[in-house]
Amino acid sequence: MRYFRPTSLAEALAIRAEHDVTVLAGGTDVYPVRTARRAWGDPSHKDVLDITAVPGLRGITEEPGGWRLGAMTTWSDLAMASLPPLFDGYRRAAREVGGVQVQNLGTLAGNIVTASPAGDGIPNLIALDAQVELASRAGTRTLPFSAFAKGYRQTALRPDEIVTALVVPKLDGARSTFLKLGARKYLVISIAMVSAVAVTDAGGRITTARIAVGACSAVAQRLTSLEAVLAGVQLHAAAGLVSEGHLAGLNPIDDVRATAAYRLTAAQALVRDALADLAATASR
Repeated sequence: MRYFRPTSLAEALAIRAEHDVTVLAGGTDVYPVRTARRAWGDPSHKDVLDITAVPGLRGITEEPGGWRLGAMTTWSDLAMASLPPLFDGYRRAAREVGGVQVQNLGTLAGNIVTASPAGDGIPNLIALDAQVELASRAGTRTLPFSAFAKGYRQTALRPDEIVTALVVPKLDGARSTFLKLGARKYLVISIAMVSAVAVTDAGGRITTARIAVGACSAVAQRLTSLEAVLAGVQLHAAAGLVSEGHLAGLNPIDDVRATAAYRLTAAQALVRDALADLAATASR
């Protein structure tokens, strides 16, 4: 196994294009996967491209149209950043990913490239209408996050590309929240989770609602039918309008953490709680 640690993005992209490598950022996913494979008698591993020495990939900056979150930005960076209420849900997820050690090393881009159905950042990015910036030697392209996430452990990332940033557009007056259910508070894989973003007018009526449910499908899903119902509704009344039919697009599985039926019931309760949480925040 070869180990590369370039000191420029151009060098990293050249290595990415010329070698079959695993990109290493925080290592909080790469290392456990490798360890598990070795434990089951498979010592093989791709060459490693360590991008931690590449400058300019870490940090959160505000731009005219939104915020740019560098690929190497950690969960701790996000949790401690000074950001508007639009990011409240994503920042809450940052404080609940793994433990503090994982939060200090794990990166925002690593969470989406791993593409786990239970990735805590994913429903937040869907609800935030985020975009993913991808770089290769051929240039840079930007994809809506909904187009980046393709399926279970599958993304639109090409073999010659590296995620360089996440871009979150501004949404005036928006606030968000994030709720997850697991067997315990920390160091747990989610049974179900919900991210919700809402904007209200001066009278408290919902003008924009984005609600995404994770860990209940191969990829987190927007509840577009519920979002349509909530348009023009008083935010304080929104939770009471959630019904089982609004979750019809989800496709949960039975596993060691929960049955599919339980996941659906839990997701419905979490959606109601998320909307109630947004209403309580608005009243404060």
